[in-house]
Amino acid sequence: MASFKRYFLLILLSPILWLQGKHVRRVTPLLPEAQGPRQGTSGEGPPLSILVAGDSGAAGVGVARQDEALCGQLLQRLGTQRTVHWQLMARSGLDSPGLLKLLGCALEKQYDVVILCVGVNDATALRSPAQWLKWQEQLAELVQERFKPELLIHSAMPPMHGFRALPQPLRWFMGRWAHEMNQQLASVLPILGQRVMTRPYQGAVPECLATDGFHPGRKGYAVWAEAFSAQILAHGAPMETLRRK
Repeated sequence: MASFKRYFLLILLSPILWLQGKHVRRVTPLLPEAQGPRQGTSGEGPPLSILVAGDSGAAGVGVARQDEALCGQLLQRLGTQRTVHWQLMARSGLDSPGLLKLLGCALEKQYDVVILCVGVNDATALRSPAQWLKWQEQLAELVQERFKPELLIHSAMPPMHGFRALPQPLRWFMGRWAHEMNQQLASVLPILGQRVMTRPYQGAVPECLATDGFHPGRKGYAVWAEAFSAQILAHGAPMETLRRK
């Protein structure tokens, strides 16, 4: 969706989109972040250090406990082959500028893998795909400077066209907006390299959602974690081992 077409549709549909957005904010339940530890060591095998950072999805909103959320399910998969030293830095409501500020205040530490999960709040604030791309570039620069990962994974924007909390045409519009955000980020990433984007949700969406129809549920986090674990394990040999050679 070209910029002029996107903004033409936004102007054309703005009255109904505004009303629907206001309705969604009023009726959608506010679910808490998942409870549980946000750092630790898990699994067996060669060491692997991971930082997961982002918004409410990374924080586990939609499930009760961290072992059901993204980090917990990712650790379950990686822990069969690696001893994972992990940390979660996430907060509900964060957009890309907010995540940049959060990571900028974090202690510098080297991680093998950094995963960034952010973008839905950028989309709902109607931050353009081009603007969002610039923030992802800034995030990547900051991550490389402070955490020096061997692999940086951007989580793709989720399929907002399937968010049942959003009525039509708002759902369709936000789905197109999120799709273009993914397209713009994919266009600047190399096919192979140390910075990648992972698209976890390729099939049906509704059964992956929590009760609010907006955040992932347990199944949604499982799909998300499976995509990340496959990407990490496919990246190659134990990264800390490689560094020590």
